[in-house]
Amino acid sequence: MEVFLVNLIAATLRVSTPILLAAIGETYTERAGILNLGIEGIMFFGAFVGFIMADQTGSLWIGFLMAILAGILCGLLMGVLSVSLGVNQHVSGLGITLLLTGLSLFGFRLQYGGRSTPPSIDPFTQLTPFKDVPVLGTISQQYLLTYITFLVIIPLAWWLLYRTRFGLHIRAAGENPESLDAAGVNVYLIRYLVLCIGGGLMAAGGAFLSLATLGSFTHGIIAGRGWVAIAIVIFGNWSPFKVMGGALIFGGAYALQLRLQAMGLQLPIPYETFLALPYVVTIIALVLAGRNASYPAALLKPYRRE
Repeated sequence: MEVFLVNLIAATLRVSTPILLAAIGETYTERAGILNLGIEGIMFFGAFVGFIMADQTGSLWIGFLMAILAGILCGLLMGVLSVSLGVNQHVSGLGITLLLTGLSLFGFRLQYGGRSTPPSIDPFTQLTPFKDVPVLGTISQQYLLTYITFLVIIPLAWWLLYRTRFGLHIRAAGENPESLDAAGVNVYLIRYLVLCIGGGLMAAGGAFLSLATLGSFTHGIIAGRGWVAIAIVIFGNWSPFKVMGGALIFGGAYALQLRLQAMGLQLPIPYETFLALPYVVTIIALVLAGRNASYPAALLKPYRRE
């Protein structure tokens, strides 16, 4: 039982990493008043760009950095539509998801054709800094990107949002952009910057799946994680550490269903029930926490100077 729990904790951290990266990116954008429903497509595009660049260059890090750059460009596209043109954020976000998903699948088919088995690369290896220490050795067997996500990106996001002038501007853009503009701060610039940061993190989450978890790119690689990330942001009340808690809940449920399937338990329920488990848990958590969620006041509202 102890071994099962230790392995479950280790798997939870790994599984939570990509969705946590995406959720933190969405936290930034929603804090500034932009709901980016392009998150699913940006993650998918990041997974595609990361994989194909790593495959072509032979460098996983080049692939990962190019995926982040692609995500930044996607954030700029969202900015043009929602910030500059004032297009409905639901429509522009869903349009970006459809566009990027189609471009990724089209590009993948152009590059690799209709292979019966998908191409693969050697993924990132896991670090084992405490391999000789009982329990901790197993839990610490993680990817470097997982360490960076939990130990750097989450605390940095909290510090940036709540302890810096830039973070104050981000929150003001999502709460009262008129007052921010009256104070002499460019609301459009703040929202563009935040969309770029968010897009880069979303694409990084997708690239983690293709470059670390799987070492390949498949049509179902994201599997709705982008939509779950949006739910996790609401569950976490737009606070980085609470969002991290939501991601760990989803990751724990996902890791648990994988472990239960691997154990080959003969239960009188179809295996699809196990696959649905993490999503059901996320919905329940969202229902319980969403009633007290305090949405940014200017969320979904395009800003126009008088």
